[in-house]
Amino acid sequence: MKPNYEGNALVYCEGAYGTTNGKTANGLVRRSERYRIVAVIDSLMAGYDAGNLIDGVESGIPVVSSLQAALDLAEADGNTVSHFIIGLAPDGGRLPPSARRVVIDALMRGIHVVSGLHDFLSEDRELADLADRNNVDIIDVRRMSSDREPYFFSGKIEDVSSLRVAVLGTDSATGKRTTAWKIVDALRQRGTTAELIGTGQTAWLQGAEYSIVFDSLINDFVSGEIEHAVWSAWREKKPGVIVVEGQGSLMNPAYPGGFEILAAARPHCVVLQHVPGRVDYDGFPGYPIHPLRKQIQAIELISDKPVVAITVNLEGLRKTDPASVCRKIARETGLPTVNPLVDSMEPVLVAFNKYL
Repeated sequence: MKPNYEGNALVYCEGAYGTTNGKTANGLVRRSERYRIVAVIDSLMAGYDAGNLIDGVESGIPVVSSLQAALDLAEADGNTVSHFIIGLAPDGGRLPPSARRVVIDALMRGIHVVSGLHDFLSEDRELADLADRNNVDIIDVRRMSSDREPYFFSGKIEDVSSLRVAVLGTDSATGKRTTAWKIVDALRQRGTTAELIGTGQTAWLQGAEYSIVFDSLINDFVSGEIEHAVWSAWREKKPGVIVVEGQGSLMNPAYPGGFEILAAARPHCVVLQHVPGRVDYDGFPGYPIHPLRKQIQAIELISDKPVVAITVNLEGLRKTDPASVCRKIARETGLPTVNPLVDSMEPVLVAFNKYL
């Protein structure tokens, strides 16, 4: 039987909403074409609007204190909840014991559970039995099943005539996916057809049509799957621009990422997402983030393609004037620099003009 992948969803993010450990929940509040998000569960933030907390913009999605409170709210609004999504993204991707108890409660109430964690909940005997007894699914996004053989790199990327843009980062959890969507939306508003290649579990959860989940792939096939996703988007949609979501960062000690994207997607140019308020790599005190200029040089050396724009995440700099931060980086790098959450993306799009 085909798993249930769409419906009204609650997002569980206890103690982490609005932080890097809640980035899956943050992303789903900002955008979800696969699920209709009814509420976010985080008792520390209960009573607030979820969008207001992360972006200062009303989303109409409330933050509530518990599963019961979320179900009561949904019932009062005439909604039936079909899915319980784990919106936590902790280091190591393990399910906290406290969250396990809530997952059990959701399964017993006949609600499908969706997880992007490294722990495969469908392999947990107790949880799997509960799901069977209540006729619901446990969907492990990092273990997406497939009826086909995985793709190996073939060189068919050379057939793709669309402009290809990679959104890479100077660290993990910088907001690369959000920026990639902002670029896609801005291109479409401008009248340019564009498609996003999602590479993580959250982009899949958000409904990106051409998605692969790096963590679900055997390493030998990562490049081939990237190539095939880009090629498929081009073959089926012929978009003017294909934007590839980055993962990790080239120099991150724990999550080195971007190499396969540069090698297999063969981007014409790169947009680099930066968090100027961070001193060390996220979650790794004592491992200083390499300077922005050095990261630009590394990308351009490896790919032989230019970094054409910088996008910033103002984490840790909330009391600083965003425009002044962007101006400073623009002066230092000579590149257009914007804050995707508040600024127009037009300077970034202008940087693409020579490639279109």
